[in-house]
Amino acid sequence: MRWIRDNSLSLVLVAIFLASLAGQAFTGFHYENEQRTAHQAAALSFPTYLASGAFLSSVFENWESEFLEKAAYVVLTAVLIQRGSAESKDPDAPKGEAPDTPEAQKPWPARRNAPAPARWVYERSLGLALFALFVGSFVLHWLNSARAENVDKLLHGKPPEPLLAHLGSATLWFQSFQNWQSEFLSTVVLVLLSIWLRQKASPESKRIGTPDRATGR
Repeated sequence: MRWIRDNSLSLVLVAIFLASLAGQAFTGFHYENEQRTAHQAAALSFPTYLASGAFLSSVFENWESEFLEKAAYVVLTAVLIQRGSAESKDPDAPKGEAPDTPEAQKPWPARRNAPAPARWVYERSLGLALFALFVGSFVLHWLNSARAENVDKLLHGKPPEPLLAHLGSATLWFQSFQNWQSEFLSTVVLVLLSIWLRQKASPESKRIGTPDRATGR
């Protein structure tokens, strides 16, 4: 079916995402109940666990780091160069975009008669959308991390922590930084390895015979 072929990359990635999310939910459910049993607390049902701070915090702390990395990468590659990397613009290429698309075929915000604010937003819409997803994920991580932390405190007979106080807690920022550092490490590794290594037929790689010093795809 042509539609499946034309969208196969997204379909497979979504399927892997859903399978991974299901695996996280299933294993996390059993881990959470093991911890509750060790503290002589009542076990959670699976639906209750899915709505818990423990599960939602672990989901959104990872989404947060992914969207931050992607947003930073999109914006930084617009202005910075890494000589030889397939992930970088070529600093020696002619400036400007590819030959102009006919006006009627352009998206409305990219047309000459579009209002300046609409054009400005559209020209930066990918980075703005990714940063918005990062902020949303961070807020959801913060809220659910606070919920999970207070459940843990109750299990240990300690008073709950106010929501704003949790925003400055080591727990929240440890969860965030442990994901951020791995995301940016994997990004810089990809940028640098693409200088010398190749992946046949991948649009993320330079062509097999391209010199290492050549920049861009």
